[in-house]
Amino acid sequence: MGVAKLTNQNTIVPESKYAQVERERRYLLRDLPEGITRADPHVQITDNYMTGSRLRLRKVREPRTNKWTVKFTQKFAPNPDDLSRTIITNTYLNALEAEVLSIVFNSNEIRKNRYPLEFEGRKFSVDMFLGDLFGLVLAEVSFETDEELDQFPKPSFALADVTNEELFTGGRLCELTFSEVRTEIANRGLLR
Repeated sequence: MGVAKLTNQNTIVPESKYAQVERERRYLLRDLPEGITRADPHVQITDNYMTGSRLRLRKVREPRTNKWTVKFTQKFAPNPDDLSRTIITNTYLNALEAEVLSIVFNSNEIRKNRYPLEFEGRKFSVDMFLGDLFGLVLAEVSFETDEELDQFPKPSFALADVTNEELFTGGRLCELTFSEVRTEIANRGLLR
């Protein structure tokens, strides 16, 4: 039994009523965009990935209130050549459930601060990575329709559109350091 199917127009249709189609573009940045500083309001995100699976445990902390949200997530692209369209299913957890799953998800960690950015009428999420990936900054923007996604130009603050680069997926980044990511960027010629 599958959890998504592609129509003849390459439109993704989730087969579960709990799954959602997520349409987004991801961009590589040199640093936080102009107008954002590290001290600006943000949330702290810790993602733990289960090796060899499409599963992650996401913990989100709001520093100003110390409120935590924990989600157990499955996310995958039905078409491995198009990472801009994924199927995502989230289950929100209480503290006990999060603690139990934390035992399983005890490695492959990514930590980042996520900043909101409004740019030319669009809401972006800008992620400044911490720990082994410190120095990496990515921005994401989501879309309601395939047409919006397909027609969206790279924003002026971005170095490169890395949406379809598997290297920049969480499941891959959790295995790398920033130095290794920089080497891969150079080897792949992403900044031409």
